[in-house]
Amino acid sequence: MKNNLIFYFLFACMACNSVKEKNKPQEEEIKNDFIFATWAHASDKFVKEEWEKKFQYYDSLGITEALIGGNAEVLKQIVPLAKQKNIKVHAWMWTLNRPNDTVANQHSDWYAVNRLGENSLEYRAYVDYYQWLSPFHPEAREYIKNNVRELAKIEGLASIHLDYVRYVDVILGADLQPKYGLVQDHEMPEYDYGYHPIAREGYKELFGVDPIEFENPELSTEWRQYRLNAVTTLVNELVEVAHESGHKMTAAVFPFPEMSRQMVRQAWDDWHLDMAFPMLYQNFYRQNINWIGFATEQGVRDVDFPIIAGLYSPALRSPSDLEQAIRLAREKGAKGMSVFTADDLTNEQKKVFVKLSKEFE
Repeated sequence: MKNNLIFYFLFACMACNSVKEKNKPQEEEIKNDFIFATWAHASDKFVKEEWEKKFQYYDSLGITEALIGGNAEVLKQIVPLAKQKNIKVHAWMWTLNRPNDTVANQHSDWYAVNRLGENSLEYRAYVDYYQWLSPFHPEAREYIKNNVRELAKIEGLASIHLDYVRYVDVILGADLQPKYGLVQDHEMPEYDYGYHPIAREGYKELFGVDPIEFENPELSTEWRQYRLNAVTTLVNELVEVAHESGHKMTAAVFPFPEMSRQMVRQAWDDWHLDMAFPMLYQNFYRQNINWIGFATEQGVRDVDFPIIAGLYSPALRSPSDLEQAIRLAREKGAKGMSVFTADDLTNEQKKVFVKLSKEFE
């Protein structure tokens, strides 16, 4: 089993350009419509009147797709209500970051380990809700697959939508670092993850060296790729699980693949997704609105599946900035935009949604 995993992680990307899964859902006819979407949270209790009101509100803005985080039982009841307003629901799933997961919490060996040997269940990098499973642990991987299988039982989903499908941020955005009193001009060991004992042993079998002994691990392209492959193979296995049940698979990802590799070890251009939602939160990186267009264009060039540009509403309070961001995303090839989140838009921002959703029909 161990040797098979080693081979799997090292050579996984050789299969990334191969023929996609036989069970991939039949592609719908591609339309010129520009999608307006939003992320949204659901509570553990379903309240019909609240969701009827919410979908009516989304519909008034021209929003036709909602990525909703909630348990399977609540989502099952939400989907029919959304359908009444012709709104598609995606099941938003936290993948490797599993805060307060009562099942995973019983298996400390499932959790990711940093370069200092600290387990993510016990040492929470940056924030307390950072409790990351290791993509190298076979039981953790199977547990995540079972979560997808549970969501796949829900009829009428537009997709199963993966989030936090990466490692802990080894480098935070420039605007976030001061909030934690950090200057991350190098890869700091407490935020450098992927050193699970299974990963270290497997790498040592292949290359004859324990990566924990690297003086400058960031200079080893093999060690970086080895860790990238662990997430990539997990995602592509999750895609197969979704496709086998006739569901599409989408994911929220970092802005564009090269940046994702450096900041969170996420090679999403090697994934077999049906659609990606890069989170183009320009303020996190101290960038201007034009950067949203640049990041969108880079993502569109790097992958062969559609891109939906993720925008952060608090950073686009100016209606002119919001409009420019949406127009740039569309001009650079995005098939739509998703906002985090439509539930806190100002009245002026709402007017932009109404205006552009009608213009782009």
